[in-house]
Amino acid sequence: MVARPGRKDEILATFIRHVAQRGYEQTNLGDIAKELGMSKGTIVHHFGTKAQMLRELEDNYMSQRKREVEAIWAQVETPAERIAALIYAAVFYQVEDRDATIASQREIVQLADDPAMAKIRLQRSDVQRFMSDEIRAGVAGGVFRKVDESITTLQIFGSLQWMWTWFDPAGRYTPEQVGASFVDIFLGGLLVDRLSLATLADPKGRLVKLVRKSVQQARQSDAA
Repeated sequence: MVARPGRKDEILATFIRHVAQRGYEQTNLGDIAKELGMSKGTIVHHFGTKAQMLRELEDNYMSQRKREVEAIWAQVETPAERIAALIYAAVFYQVEDRDATIASQREIVQLADDPAMAKIRLQRSDVQRFMSDEIRAGVAGGVFRKVDESITTLQIFGSLQWMWTWFDPAGRYTPEQVGASFVDIFLGGLLVDRLSLATLADPKGRLVKLVRKSVQQARQSDAA
């Protein structure tokens, strides 16, 4: 069967959804081919192996996250605002890019030792470095308590990485409320003066709206 234009994107999107729902090991190329009404050979023609599809998922995902952070950084300047913005963005990914977010987060160690994943590991480190640099700047400026920026960054990212196991976008709490709760806890523990915390942890505040708009615009730009 000859794939029509755009089928590669359709194959990858279906693969991502299957990984999000079942996990990488339980995702079967034959099932994807059957769902899309094509031969398994068509998938192999485009991607070669299932592992290559996971690499492409991770590459696309981390590249997108890095672009979004850079866009947000152009609009907020203080360490506290930037840490809060990263937290809100991580929650919004659970809604705006849910399948890819879950697939990436649940399979983060799947190809950890694969040399072909070196680029993705570097991109992931770059995104984490955005946060660790701001924590370091906040400590140096006397805005944050003296903490180890590496450990604190891992604590925050580690908590956010597992959100897919319990957060339901259609559930009791809105993404804004969940993000605000994370901001309240983490920045509450970092800030020397908590006077600005109520504003940063306001689920209806300016920062929340700015981050949501940036994430949505990036998604629309990619889809265009």
